[in-house]
Amino acid sequence: METNLLVQFKDLGAGAVLALAAIGSALGAGFAGMAAIGAWKKAFAKNKTASFMIVAFVGAPLTQTVYGMIVMNKIAELAAKGSYLWGVGIFCGMAMGFSALMQGKAGAVAADAMGETEKGFGNYIVVMGIIETVALFVMAFALGLLGKL
Repeated sequence: METNLLVQFKDLGAGAVLALAAIGSALGAGFAGMAAIGAWKKAFAKNKTASFMIVAFVGAPLTQTVYGMIVMNKIAELAAKGSYLWGVGIFCGMAMGFSALMQGKAGAVAADAMGETEKGFGNYIVVMGIIETVALFVMAFALGLLGKL
């Protein structure tokens, strides 16, 4: 058994990337979810049909957690070989988490707009996809970097 004090932190990078991405996903989905509920309430109050397509805006930020898990698995694999990679985990997790957070905020505005106008779903999804691309880039570039170690 290793006596090095740092060994207890060997999984910090792996845990950080998943946790930070998931925190962003939770916050983003929460913001979008609150707006979706508000949009549905407005529709119900007017005795109008509430669009279920709004739920897509709520679920969109959840994918960043999956990206965090993918990077986590690679970092954990390298941690088992002695490379702890705290910085990669922390900063990649933060970038993915912020992507999810901002995607959720955009989703909240999209839910409100769609609930009000019943139009623009495709436009709103494109914007959310652009924000999602940040997390995809982070994952792809991190895996490229980690593959060289």
